[in-house]
Amino acid sequence: MPKLGMVGGTGPESTVEYYQAIIKRYQDKTGNPEELPEFLIHSINMYKIFDLVDSGEEGELVAYLAAAVQDLQKAGADFAVLAANTPHIVFEEVRQETGVPMISIVEETFREADRLNLGNVGLIGTKFTMENDFFKEPFLANGKKLVVPNGDEQDYIHEKIVDELEKGIVKPETKDEFLNIISRMVEEDGIDGIILGCTELPMLIKPEDTKIRQLDTLEIHAAAIAEAMVGE
Repeated sequence: MPKLGMVGGTGPESTVEYYQAIIKRYQDKTGNPEELPEFLIHSINMYKIFDLVDSGEEGELVAYLAAAVQDLQKAGADFAVLAANTPHIVFEEVRQETGVPMISIVEETFREADRLNLGNVGLIGTKFTMENDFFKEPFLANGKKLVVPNGDEQDYIHEKIVDELEKGIVKPETKDEFLNIISRMVEEDGIDGIILGCTELPMLIKPEDTKIRQLDTLEIHAAAIAEAMVGE
């Protein structure tokens, strides 16, 4: 079985969800509830990631993430993942720097949107994920639209992710406002799906909360990881 190396801690809440999701997906694929995959987790500092992105220190961000991936490789990992959306700002650079096989959350989310034949997809996440082009590129390159909230909405979403969700805090009023933003995007932007582009967002938004298709990036990523672990 190829051994996974997961760069986690970005943030801690979703790393726990990744751990559980990977195990469940792996057991589903093997058909054995008593089979547990063995894999490595290197937990790094989420706030350092945010600081480096916010200050535009891309080279230092690549070095920080690449060092974590290389540590996992030295410990025996055959392939690696970055267990969050925001660090994928420099995913390609990290992959090239390390030479380690890696599974991208962005690439897998695009594949799922394409499989579902979604053509006009909304994206919510940290301001870094919404402002930058790394998530938009595969969609635009394949003739699909990717829509983000307006500036004020982006500020609100980012604030609540950092101050609440990343700390495990879930508030009903925050959920209501997030759903209002998604509803506005459906009505005004015509989106036919919504990407939960922060791996903490499923703590807040559940499948039954929206009429349009939700793309849970954590679950999509976990499914691809489990496939790689069982050799599919």
